[in-house]
Amino acid sequence: MAVDTLARLFWERVERLGDRPAQLVKAGGAWTPVSWQALGDEVRELALGLIALGRQRGDAVALLSQSRAEWVRADFAIFSAGCVTIPIYPSYPPSEIAYIVNDSGAKTIFVEDAGQLDKVLAATKEMRGLESVVLVQGAVPAAAAGRGPRALDWAGLRGLGRQSRAQHERTLAERTAAGSADDVATIVYTSGTTGHPKGVVQTHGNHLAALRAEAEVMTDIKEGDVHLLFLPLAHSFARLEALAGVHKGLVTAFAESLEKLPENLKEVRPHFICSVPRVFEKVYAKVLSGVEAASPAKKRIFYWALGVGRRAGERARTGRSLPVGLKLQHGIAHRLVFSKIHAGLGGRLRFCFSGGAPLAKEIAEFFHALGILVLEGYGLTETCPILSVNRPTRFKFGTVGQAFPGVELRIAEDGEILGRGPNIAKGYYRKPEETAEVFKPDGWFHTGDIGEIDTEGFLRITDRKKDLIKTAGGSYVAPQHIENLLKGDPFVSQALVYGDRRPYPIALITLNPEELAKFARNAGLADKPVAELVRNPAVSERVRQIVERVNGHLASYATVKRFAVLPEDFTQEGGELTPTLKVKRKVVNTKYADLIESLYAT
Repeated sequence: MAVDTLARLFWERVERLGDRPAQLVKAGGAWTPVSWQALGDEVRELALGLIALGRQRGDAVALLSQSRAEWVRADFAIFSAGCVTIPIYPSYPPSEIAYIVNDSGAKTIFVEDAGQLDKVLAATKEMRGLESVVLVQGAVPAAAAGRGPRALDWAGLRGLGRQSRAQHERTLAERTAAGSADDVATIVYTSGTTGHPKGVVQTHGNHLAALRAEAEVMTDIKEGDVHLLFLPLAHSFARLEALAGVHKGLVTAFAESLEKLPENLKEVRPHFICSVPRVFEKVYAKVLSGVEAASPAKKRIFYWALGVGRRAGERARTGRSLPVGLKLQHGIAHRLVFSKIHAGLGGRLRFCFSGGAPLAKEIAEFFHALGILVLEGYGLTETCPILSVNRPTRFKFGTVGQAFPGVELRIAEDGEILGRGPNIAKGYYRKPEETAEVFKPDGWFHTGDIGEIDTEGFLRITDRKKDLIKTAGGSYVAPQHIENLLKGDPFVSQALVYGDRRPYPIALITLNPEELAKFARNAGLADKPVAELVRNPAVSERVRQIVERVNGHLASYATVKRFAVLPEDFTQEGGELTPTLKVKRKVVNTKYADLIESLYAT
């Protein structure tokens, strides 16, 4: 049978890899391997359970959970039952959950724990079409009975599948066999920055095209390699990572949480990781913070080693061998400095992938000097989710790489990046007007991003089309570029540049709590609360120096003329960040409207 659906891909891997490890899960303080065969047994029971619940081919089944092993198992059970997965971010409130469930027509929803169950039950009157809820972790509380749809726990769904095996096994086999590449696999609701999210309709063929292209490009990733998954699976980047784990027969380890990521990296020792830039920014800030706190001798050794790493890295990037002297110096630098950083990341990392938002070139170059290659790629939910990527053997920092195999890239007259290929989704669910705006009949998808392609085919993103600032003087300014430069200093946590139709750009800046605390101790201000610290002249002067240094790299019309230091960081809980840690510009602009106006006051 041809492997042209994600369900058939999964079952082919189960049959071929059998007792080899497929997942690593930490429980009771120990990492436990789960074989492909055991994974298949569980997925089969879950799929049979869904059929027993009355799920028909093409029904929507929602998934409301943090990233965990059961998320992937449920995903493939949904595919196997011939249904459509509807991922939902666990940070969403009941009203947004209800909107997605209703818009997609989901009949069943998996929820991670009692907290997520409470959110679903709180909105159950708004979700008339929802028939059943499956609790992934824990037992269904007695109080949940009679409050809404039928509720059962994970073991209960598996048990239902076992009990109905004789009745539904043939149906399961028929649904797996009947699937085609054109079938809808999933509808992914983009996190967005304002308003309700749109459902992106992705087919099995879309995902398999992306997976085959990834396998063609990333030949350094081998069957049995270990990767540590910690990004939200409701986002397409992590979903591609999880699906690639099945496609290439990898061992997928699931991080306990972002807070435990440093610990999990050392325990799992992955061969590669996928991450958003925020994680690399934090590691970068932590390393530099430690260096600045070290003795003068250790500081000199670090910056000497970094210089050696930069020279060696540039020769490696351009395919040139290292001279004997540089090779000797690099070995010493690795023993004295780089090896300690590598050990903190597990010691086996061959490379990392960065996506979801722009990565500052300075940070990518920094990691490469340490011997850790961070490969930046680019795509959107609508492109499942890849258009271009830097390769381990061909990369250029400051770019998002070259087009994926089978993907065409083009720059429109207004600078917008257009993409075309078999991985492009079918459009937005039940939104024909919005679909027609960006999914064109000739196959070109309009990304909404501005960029340029160099003579070697490397794509560079300069900004979001709608985020471009046009000053009152008529000059265009790319805020993301300035924001990345500001975040290049470990003292800065987040930055938002504003200035559309204004005389000049201004910046709202949040500070790294650890760096601020250290600065306060050194300045004799350790007893001051954060709200008072950010207004302190010494802190303002430190930030002013950062802004001035960044301004030195900008055209005069793009320089930040005024700034404000905010008393708290941007967070998901505060509403300023999306689940993928992108800043919601309109939310921040509204929240700090008075402050912004004061920065333009004469």
